[in-house]
Amino acid sequence: MAGSVADSDAAVKLDDGHLNNSLGSPVQADVYFPRLIVPFCGHIKGGMRPGKKVLVMGIVDLNPESFAISLTCGDSEDPPADVAIELKAVFTDRQLLRNSCISGEKGEEQSAIPYFPFIPDQPFRVEILCEHPRFRVFVDGHQLFDFYHRIQTLSAIDTIKINGDLQITKLG
Repeated sequence: MAGSVADSDAAVKLDDGHLNNSLGSPVQADVYFPRLIVPFCGHIKGGMRPGKKVLVMGIVDLNPESFAISLTCGDSEDPPADVAIELKAVFTDRQLLRNSCISGEKGEEQSAIPYFPFIPDQPFRVEILCEHPRFRVFVDGHQLFDFYHRIQTLSAIDTIKINGDLQITKLG
């Protein structure tokens, strides 16, 4: 009987150690890798520059209305930060709208795309490549459109904001 008590004590210690480790890891990871919860706001280290790419991977919600990905100059709400580019996927119209907002003034909205790339309940990969005169936007590896810079100081574009009907699985 004494042997079984010792065995069960050893098992408890092992289980406790295992539980502590599994509970400790995610908490520790959150400190270094904040959870990708929508709405999301994150810092782009060093801002944008030609050759730099922003990657957003996620899954569209099951019954989406819209979602937006914006690159902004800071995260100020009042006054609102300048928006270098906002990509807004609108599922009712199957449109991918692009615009900017500088000093509170929206620019000319662009909507022409060869096809609508997002499917409800399916994963996607958006890459926004910064080139000297423009952003080049790829969805699932296919170039969809170019958006010419309306903010000339690229390094000021240092924040990414994501909101709407999607889950983010990876940012890079």
